[in-house]
Amino acid sequence: MGLRRSSVMITFPMSREFVNAYCATLPGAEVSDPWGGGHDTWKVGGKMFASIGAVTPAVSVKTADIETADMLIEAGVGQRGKYLHRSWIQLPWNTPEDELRARILESYKIIRSGLPKKLQATLGEP
Repeated sequence: MGLRRSSVMITFPMSREFVNAYCATLPGAEVSDPWGGGHDTWKVGGKMFASIGAVTPAVSVKTADIETADMLIEAGVGQRGKYLHRSWIQLPWNTPEDELRARILESYKIIRSGLPKKLQATLGEP
């Protein structure tokens, strides 16, 4: 996926494959399709940290709180995550790679920090 400007191709790295490949590198991350229909939902310790919908070209991630989500939405980074708590945002396909990786990693860390300490200790460092 990309955009051609004169002779330079500007690529948008985000795709289902890109997100799945990145999430798979995080310790203890597992993918499932809990609702059926082609959702890729990434979990750590059984708790969701990223989800790609079956139709919407975006990935939903958790933020630290509602205020952070609102700030990111106002800044144009993402949109409100559909069917999720207000602390979740959707990152569209044209999210820059560094932003995408940072938001997925932050979501992973937020969810991981809520897991029992014994389980966290078995996961290794992200």
